[in-house]
Amino acid sequence: MKKLLSIAVLLFTSLSLFAQSDVTKFLGIPVDGFKPDMIRALKEKGFVSSMYDKDILEGEFNGTQVNIHTVTNSNKVCRIMVCDANSVDEIAIKIRFNRLCDQFTNNARYMALSDYRIPDDEDISYQMNVNDKRYEALYYQSPDVTDTLSLQREMKAYALTKYTEEQLSNPTEEIQEDIMKMAFDFSMKRIAMKPVWFMISEHYGKYYITMFYDNEYNRANGEDL
Repeated sequence: MKKLLSIAVLLFTSLSLFAQSDVTKFLGIPVDGFKPDMIRALKEKGFVSSMYDKDILEGEFNGTQVNIHTVTNSNKVCRIMVCDANSVDEIAIKIRFNRLCDQFTNNARYMALSDYRIPDDEDISYQMNVNDKRYEALYYQSPDVTDTLSLQREMKAYALTKYTEEQLSNPTEEIQEDIMKMAFDFSMKRIAMKPVWFMISEHYGKYYITMFYDNEYNRANGEDL
């Protein structure tokens, strides 16, 4: 069992898995806690309240002027939404979208599951207005550290939901293969809790980027229904 768990832990480590205390971060700030604290932390980064709404912050992010919105669920911060303050034409938004894709793909702090770049000959306005196409790009933040002892405990607890102590102490080849599959499934579920994604938004024929830093641990899952 110890050897089997060690193998599973190596798999977890390679996928940079770690515990729920590690949540999505925006500018190094955990997307968590209460809204006033998040707004205070963002102001310490140089953002200021909008003259129209004190809860909407304005400032520069990644070289672009943006408006920042803090979204909560059950009074806990679950999302930071970052919107370009200025809209641009179709050519400019395609360049901006593809540049963001390159930046995320080349950033070691993120994991990319696909290539989201828009082809140069794509007619964005036609695709969005006629075919209702959404231009989105999804990435996942990699964890910062890995505690292998905690991973062993978590993996064992997860494995015990399906197998007994005796089966794990003397696993058959079939059980060993299944444990590896469980490890991969478990790790992917954890990674999926830290998504960062962005999309092209349109307003009266002009375009801008809307970006989302989500903490899926705090998102609504129907518990209030």
